[in-house]
Amino acid sequence: MSRARKPLLASDRVRLYLTLVPYLLEHGQVSLDEAAAEFGVSREEMRRMVEKLTVIGLPGDSGFWQQPQEMFDINWDLLDDEDVIEITNDVALRRVPRFTAREAAALLAGLQMVAAVPAVSDTGLVSGLISKLSRGAADAPAEVVVAPSRVDEVREAVARGLQEGVALSFTYQAPDAEPTTRTVDPVQILITNAQWYLQGWCHLRQAMRTFHLDRVSDPRLTDIPITHHGEHVPDAFSTDAEDGEVVVRLPSRLAPLLGAFLTADNASADGDDVVVRLRMADPRSVKRIAARFGGALEVVEPGLARAAAREWADAGLALYRYPDAADAG
Repeated sequence: MSRARKPLLASDRVRLYLTLVPYLLEHGQVSLDEAAAEFGVSREEMRRMVEKLTVIGLPGDSGFWQQPQEMFDINWDLLDDEDVIEITNDVALRRVPRFTAREAAALLAGLQMVAAVPAVSDTGLVSGLISKLSRGAADAPAEVVVAPSRVDEVREAVARGLQEGVALSFTYQAPDAEPTTRTVDPVQILITNAQWYLQGWCHLRQAMRTFHLDRVSDPRLTDIPITHHGEHVPDAFSTDAEDGEVVVRLPSRLAPLLGAFLTADNASADGDDVVVRLRMADPRSVKRIAARFGGALEVVEPGLARAAAREWADAGLALYRYPDAADAG
């Protein structure tokens, strides 16, 4: 004997109406049975909801009455004769703002990047969103091909740890430091500038930390349940990040060119210069900042950052081939 359905509450009914109309517009013609099964209501309840759509619409200009084009309407013959629902007037819902082809292409590229996360790609969510974005653009978006890096054992292990709710053990090689073994309660995966990071509670440091996944090796799932998933997650490039700071010196007049890297609490005056402590996940990326200053910025520490900037500058100079003085004619 089947259990009788509970009557819909007013809040449930409003929620169903808000999703029913887009559903019907997307599918065109839908049978009563199919729509009822999709929304978890009885066939009779679905019919009553569809019929009530015809008294819903836009407010009239005077506030007292509405014109026919301001109301939803359905194909009554199709509903009565074949039990099929079709909306014939959608109250301007089709005239909503749409993505441009360029905007859709940018979103598609981001979704393809996210698809490299094992826990996301396995759900089919990304493929569904990509299909909807392609249909929702004002013009056909350009073919976007993003080739994310191979889903290696590190990201696979992190995703499994998040799914199974257990801590992850791995070897971590921080810059200018000896490798350490870490046990971490994974909280989230972060992608910034195509770089992958793990944020979680480090059992060794007894605090939340951010780990660059390129420096993680030999990942292993443990049988330790995650117990710190509710802790505050720091900003990826805060001083709580595992990699620390980069100290630079530059003329005070050029300091504003650092933009968002310059804050009230990370800079100090030194004569005509200013010393700034930059919060960076990878000290080696300071070379990109140094490139803005044409030799006016000095990387003070750590040594890894100084070496990276020097090697980058040397590689740039090597591109210029000047003839020896003996060869000049």
